[in-house]
Amino acid sequence: MTAPSLSDLARVFHRIGWLSFGGPAAQIALMHRECVEERPWLTERQYLNALSFCMLLPGPEAMQLATYTGWRLNGIAGGLIAGGLFVLPGALVIAALSLAYVTVGAAQGVDAVLLGVKATVIVIVLQALVRLTRKGLTGGAMVALAGAAFVAIYVFSVPFPVIVAAAALFGYLTRRSERDSPAAEAAPALPWRTIALWAALWLLPLPILWAANATLYFDLAAFFAKLAVVTFGGAYAVLAYMSDVVVETNGWLTAGEMIDALGLAETTPGPLILVTQFVGMLTGFASGGIAAALFTGALTLWMTFVPCFLWIFAFAGHVESLLARPRLQGALSAVTAAVVGVILNLSIWFAIHVLFAEVSDVGALAVPLPVLTTLDWRAVALTALAAALMLGLKRGPLPTLAVTAVCGGLLGMI
Repeated sequence: MTAPSLSDLARVFHRIGWLSFGGPAAQIALMHRECVEERPWLTERQYLNALSFCMLLPGPEAMQLATYTGWRLNGIAGGLIAGGLFVLPGALVIAALSLAYVTVGAAQGVDAVLLGVKATVIVIVLQALVRLTRKGLTGGAMVALAGAAFVAIYVFSVPFPVIVAAAALFGYLTRRSERDSPAAEAAPALPWRTIALWAALWLLPLPILWAANATLYFDLAAFFAKLAVVTFGGAYAVLAYMSDVVVETNGWLTAGEMIDALGLAETTPGPLILVTQFVGMLTGFASGGIAAALFTGALTLWMTFVPCFLWIFAFAGHVESLLARPRLQGALSAVTAAVVGVILNLSIWFAIHVLFAEVSDVGALAVPLPVLTTLDWRAVALTALAAALMLGLKRGPLPTLAVTAVCGGLLGMI
């Protein structure tokens, strides 16, 4: 392993940040090429161990892998540079898109273009569901757990954090008879000063906003702080929970705006969880215009990504120890299985809101079901086109998004 200079590290991760389209799988492959194949920065084993470690943590695993790589090579300064530059390009693009959305989003033709984007996102989420199903449903118990998670969130509206906690407990208890390997017993002491410093930095906005009686901003910060702790299994897993709180509970966005947020986030570089920035900026704009939108965008970025640095700087020295604990692996496997059910819920919620003009809450449990007579033939055609391109012709998400956006715009002229 050869440690680069900070300037070399910044140059490489600046490029990675601008090229990190296509979701976590593509981003992880891009970093592998840059940091393992083309440069002797990490060995194959170090990279795979780091990836396994990051998948144990809440938050976007690709961003945390970038932060870990920087930390491993150049300490905390390297971690800040690599992690920050991985997120910054996407954050700048999301900021520009958010401001364009609130200022010209109602312009003629824009909604039609966005319909093409949203139709493609249906297929992208479906692909993510299939990939995670192959990876996470390794036996009958995991299939049952995924089914239970789906019923819990779709039918009974059980909060996502409760589902994650219950799944983790189930996985931990079912592996209770296995003993940790010797590597788990040789773990170094936790860096409590580092943990305290980064935890204080992360949560600093909360007492300030509370003292200033900025209720909306405090609620935003508190919600996204909680979201950062329960984001296991990738952004898709937590989007259904976020949509429920943002749309149904707090009324910060409409269902249509929430769907647009996911569609636009799919077109940008960086982690998909940048959708939180879009949500924050739209909420801020509704309350105080462009200045408030910029502030709430920065606030949601802070509450979402600062804890990623906390997890890495606190636990990066414990990679081998964490990976040597079977019970922890059991908890993670159970959470992954439950996330399959949660993403199935998101797939259905997203699809019915894109394909149908009206969705009604049916029964005493208020289960969301589409009004069949409001089916939008344009959305169906665009979704079929996206499926043909991505599933049939194996085209990537960005070319498919470009095609369906153009086709959506053309259909809007009819």
